[in-house]
Amino acid sequence: VQLQASGGGLVQAGGSLRLSCSASGGPFTNYVLGWFRQAPGKEREFVGTINSSGVRKEYADSVKGRFIISRDNAKKLVNLQMNSLKAEDTAVYYCAARYGSNFCSRDSREYGFWGQGTLVTVSS
Repeated sequence: VQLQASGGGLVQAGGSLRLSCSASGGPFTNYVLGWFRQAPGKEREFVGTINSSGVRKEYADSVKGRFIISRDNAKKLVNLQMNSLKAEDTAVYYCAARYGSNFCSRDSREYGFWGQGTLVTVSS
């Protein structure tokens, strides 16, 4: 599966952004999807994940209550609604897909397919 992330940009602290990731190729419903981010000088970290049916979701503690992950299997899209953004949310955000299991994972090594990343900059 090929993934293409979009929706990044510059936003003021307290604002909102919606990231989208479109998929092509492969049976989309066979993939667990996740969002990760990497800030300058830091390691890539888990943000959120959603299972194939969209019923189960998990979030990093740092974004819980502010970010919402969703997916539209008919349109082959996974979205990340980001609200109440903080300066520390500034990072390149990546969507990723995990094939072969319906269990959500926070470990980036479990994901075999990655989008190219989209930059989110939150100004304070």
